[in-house]
Amino acid sequence: MKMAISPTRREDFPEWYQEVIKAADLAEHAPVRGCMIIKPNGYAIWENIQSTLDKKFKEIGVQNAYFPLFIPLSYIEKEASHIEGFAKECAIVTHTRLEKGVDGKLTPTNQLEEPLIVRPTSEMIIGDSFAKWIKSYRDLPMKVNQWCNVVRWEMRPRLFLRTSEFLWQEGHTAHATSDDGEMQARGMLDLYANFARDILAIPVITGDKSEGERFPGAVNTLTFEGMMQDGKALQMGTSHFMGTNFAKASGIQFLNESGNLEYVNTTSWGVTTRMIGAIIMVHSDDNGFVMPPRVASKHVAIVPFLVKEEHNSEVLSYCHKLAEELNKIIYYNKSVVAFVDTTNRRGGEKKWDAIKKGYPLRLEIGKRDIEQNRLPLFLRTKENDSILLSKDELIKEITNYLDQIHDTLYQKAFKFQQENIVSVNSLTEFADLFREGDVFPNHFVSAPFIGNKIVEGQIQKEYNVTIRCIPHDQPQLAQCIFTKNSGARHAIFAKAY
Repeated sequence: MKMAISPTRREDFPEWYQEVIKAADLAEHAPVRGCMIIKPNGYAIWENIQSTLDKKFKEIGVQNAYFPLFIPLSYIEKEASHIEGFAKECAIVTHTRLEKGVDGKLTPTNQLEEPLIVRPTSEMIIGDSFAKWIKSYRDLPMKVNQWCNVVRWEMRPRLFLRTSEFLWQEGHTAHATSDDGEMQARGMLDLYANFARDILAIPVITGDKSEGERFPGAVNTLTFEGMMQDGKALQMGTSHFMGTNFAKASGIQFLNESGNLEYVNTTSWGVTTRMIGAIIMVHSDDNGFVMPPRVASKHVAIVPFLVKEEHNSEVLSYCHKLAEELNKIIYYNKSVVAFVDTTNRRGGEKKWDAIKKGYPLRLEIGKRDIEQNRLPLFLRTKENDSILLSKDELIKEITNYLDQIHDTLYQKAFKFQQENIVSVNSLTEFADLFREGDVFPNHFVSAPFIGNKIVEGQIQKEYNVTIRCIPHDQPQLAQCIFTKNSGARHAIFAKAY
């Protein structure tokens, strides 16, 4: 059976991914290498992610702010391990003016006294503000977030997954004690994991990053990792506990209740437009994109079948009125978005356009359907069967069908995840799983590990895999299969994006 997307996932997963983005009209490459243009159908998904998370942040006392795009180099240099981690990815502004030369070409002039780094992350510039704003224990905790873009120069770009410029939110908090800071970092990880499950229908594994994968300058990095349909891992977001490292670099001190000066404990946490890439790679199929209903740009595509000229205006009028009624329904704090496809195409072409773009529900309505008051409803997760509903039944049950799609997507992804996590207790078993070459799907491998960055580097070099996380849910401690040291916790190893 021929599918709408070619190649299929099994034939060429990376190319399939690009073709799904193209067919769903989500994004395209920009004229600047490594950058992307997010098209309306893709940006609407980001807006829904943004509005849902923003509400959750504000419920726990986080306030939005905005900080500069340009950061003085001297600020970045204050935290040595931090700049070391980002140095190769930084974009740098060195001049402020262009002048036309004798050959007619524009040339940069007026060199800056101090280079400016285009924001790769904002710990140090926000730390400078925190140092001014925080004077006493009464000012704590301080919790801010910004929605913005960042630049990390990417050598191997891939739409939504790795681009030189991308959109994200970055939250930053300051606390009086390390316990409060750690609790904040873990609380944010739980918030993200619940969001992935309840809104994106994506099961994730939560845990600590290993020493080699930890955020530069952090005491601990917490992560939530998703399994894509090719069995590779995608880091969907992180939450970092910084301890007092960044506070000392930025001079963020407060008078405690005893009148003594202390450094605050800080956290930072964020997710990016990479989440859209996760949605594509977890849920989509060989017919195109599949949108989780709770972040869908549009929920219902109404496809009018216009067969006879004398009936067309009646069919279109009915469809538009139905869309108006559906749009009054509230689903997950937002209005249902239903639209009528009025493009000058045949009904079959409109149907396939809705399928490829991943709209959760589709109605195909002709003159006879209106007369009989039996509207054929198609679920994107169950294309071969239509459900015949009266108009009143449709309006009453539509949110239940959207929830049914969400549950179907989650259960399918969870089943796939569980079937492709393999536990091993010997290096031979580990090596066999990662020496099979180019297999589909790959596996997550759970293995006892206790070691340092050097050991991690050797594993990555030999097997082309990384430690994705050390899960919070752990079996009993065991002997490390790499170093033979006892007391090892199980780590998740995988190939990753």
